[in-house]
Amino acid sequence: MLLFNIILLLHFVCFPGYLSTLVMLWPNYGTKDRDHKGLILGILLLVTGITLVLLKYPHVNYYKAGPKTGMFLLVTLINIKFGNKPYTKGAYYSLVILTLAAACLAVVRM
Repeated sequence: MLLFNIILLLHFVCFPGYLSTLVMLWPNYGTKDRDHKGLILGILLLVTGITLVLLKYPHVNYYKAGPKTGMFLLVTLINIKFGNKPYTKGAYYSLVILTLAAACLAVVRM
């Protein structure tokens, strides 16, 4: 149970960190070069989310865990695709929408 709580805390701390990297890019997302912080936080979100599912198995809400994992997998793939290049408008808005949708799905009680 302690391991689960530590990983959950790490997952919870990574999310605002990732969201803050997106917010800092808002004024000039198409021109600003980025560091690898967004990619690292995106991968950490994906890995900690999968680990939480594995630790909770078989009592997992797959109707929530599946889409959230898919969303963060897409976020990670977008970050990998753009690397150090500036985001396009579509990529930036996709990252914001996917991140906020995953957050909403996480707090909705089903």
